[in-house]
Amino acid sequence: MLSNYLTVKETGEHEIVIERSRFIAHISRATTEEEANEFIQFIKKRHHSANHNCSAYLIGEHDQIQKANDDGEPSGTAGVPMLEVLKKRRLKDVVVVVTRYFGGIKLGAGGLIRAYGKSVSEGLNAIGVVERKLMQMVHTKIDYTLLGKVENELRSSPYLIKEINYLEQVEIVTYVAAENIQIFKEYVINLTNANATIEDGSLEYLEEKIL
Repeated sequence: MLSNYLTVKETGEHEIVIERSRFIAHISRATTEEEANEFIQFIKKRHHSANHNCSAYLIGEHDQIQKANDDGEPSGTAGVPMLEVLKKRRLKDVVVVVTRYFGGIKLGAGGLIRAYGKSVSEGLNAIGVVERKLMQMVHTKIDYTLLGKVENELRSSPYLIKEINYLEQVEIVTYVAAENIQIFKEYVINLTNANATIEDGSLEYLEEKIL
């Protein structure tokens, strides 16, 4: 698992008009090629009357799966420029379909390359990009008498509380970066005078919007 990577914030779409042609960028996450193709087919059915539904996707920790499709546009003028935008933004696990409704004015090869690239770029700006950081869930169990002190200290610290479970003891689940696990444990031990049970939980990605 990657310690961190960039991807699109959510599924969404964004439309621009260039020389009377409508370019609608549909963008979504996809962690497998099957998911990417399902999204592409969904958009194609939804916009079956469009002149073109060009697509590109970039999948895998090391971008192992890369595909681009011009869907009837001149070779290399749509899918590849779209894919290049995803690469330049350093995105992973993302699929994009740009739907074009032709407006009657031909753009030429250079114009098409710029238009499809711009459609994806502006679509990403509109929908948003997040950084996903791999974090260790740390479960800290303490007596209720320590809750106020520990919670206040944690909320004013760099560590982010995921949830608090009110059980026989209070369990505080905290996001901690892998490289800070030992530092965090020492911090909690000092904070509670060693009156805490600390256990490692699962690994999860924490998302932070950067665009």
